[in-house]
Amino acid sequence: MTTAEKPSRAAQRAASARRILDAAREEFAAHGYDKATIRAIASRAGVDPALVMQHHGSKAALFRSAVQLTGRTVDDVDAHLREVVDARLDGLPPELHALVRSMLTVPEASESMRAYLDERVVNLAGALQGPDAEARAALAVCALLGLTIGKHFLHLDVFDRIPEADVARVAGARLSGPGG
Repeated sequence: MTTAEKPSRAAQRAASARRILDAAREEFAAHGYDKATIRAIASRAGVDPALVMQHHGSKAALFRSAVQLTGRTVDDVDAHLREVVDARLDGLPPELHALVRSMLTVPEASESMRAYLDERVVNLAGALQGPDAEARAALAVCALLGLTIGKHFLHLDVFDRIPEADVARVAGARLSGPGG
């Protein structure tokens, strides 16, 4: 490889940062905040633990970065809610898995989850029509959190018995519309 073909230091640094965040998401999802270690994250990312600390400064800062969830505005409420239900039935991205797994025991996770859910309520309430939009938005967001926990963490038996298409259809109908 010639010098012209070799990635720049900035590109190498960005690639290392991405590998570290991906590894952190996987470790936090698999083991939670308390049991995930900087050493295991570094090993998974193929970097030295010192590089993890150089990029993030602390385990808590790395956790906050790893569980960042990007928000989006709600243009079509019904389609969006059905899309979220389908996504929650399919599986969880590592950052959401880590966040939900740790939200009751790790203050950083609680703060991140609260901020994310508050943002979801505000966005959804702004897009809903009819009376009690904010209350309906809050209940919809909490119902989706319950679906996430019931299916992916508690592994409720009902999700083995009822086809996902039926769960999605019923959940979508209940979460959208003025009557809920």
